[in-house]
Amino acid sequence: MSINKLLIALALGLALAACSNSEQAQDAAAAADTAAAEAQAAADAAAAEGSEAADAAQIAADSAAAAADTAADAAGAAAGAATDEAADAAADTAEAAQDVAEQAKDAAEEAKK
Repeated sequence: MSINKLLIALALGLALAACSNSEQAQDAAAAADTAAAEAQAAADAAAAEGSEAADAAQIAADSAAAAADTAADAAGAAAGAATDEAADAAADTAEAAQDVAEQAKDAAEEAKK
């Protein structure tokens, strides 16, 4: 394999890795957004039922929304990252924010009960 072909293959590999990180972060952001919407629905249901835990459910829903915003910001950072390490870090941040949003959704649903 010539040096030129090797360099082209390396460039394509790096581009594919960056795409993968960006897609991973976008998927995490979408999942976090879904969790935030479900948490808000649980908080609204708790408030409609007059649940004593309605305030706690709303706090959890607000936390899920904040986590979804963080995931969206991280997805944007992953897409615009200049290095693989930065894209990896942004994708990891998006996934962590997704986890927080899902935990907050679970807390809101539990408070609704």
